[in-house]
Amino acid sequence: QLVESGGGLVQSGGSLRLSCVAPDYTYSSLAMGWFRQAPRKEREFVAAISWSGGTTDYAGPVKGRFTISRGSGKNTVYLQMNSLKPEDTAVYYCAAVDRSYTYSDWQDYDYWGQGTQVTVSS
Repeated sequence: QLVESGGGLVQSGGSLRLSCVAPDYTYSSLAMGWFRQAPRKEREFVAAISWSGGTTDYAGPVKGRFTISRGSGKNTVYLQMNSLKPEDTAVYYCAAVDRSYTYSDWQDYDYWGQGTQVTVSS
């Protein structure tokens, strides 16, 4: 139900912007987040944003480098990734849930995208 785009190959220190679009419904609330999964590793939290867009949360390794934001239509979320490192290489997944706040546990989310590959070369 969620459609991601924007992944690709970038050199270390570079930037990428991921986008995620939810179906164009009228939502009463829709918190959204990003997770990632590298080969042979568990899925991990990256960033989350509240329904209002006023509250955000970041995992420690990306804090100060990544920025999550919502589009004006509220059904779109972006992840701006700067100063990328090889350890950021993973499949990035967008997630959403019919709730208002920020959630860092993947089990809190009900809707998922198909994932987009981000590869950072050294």
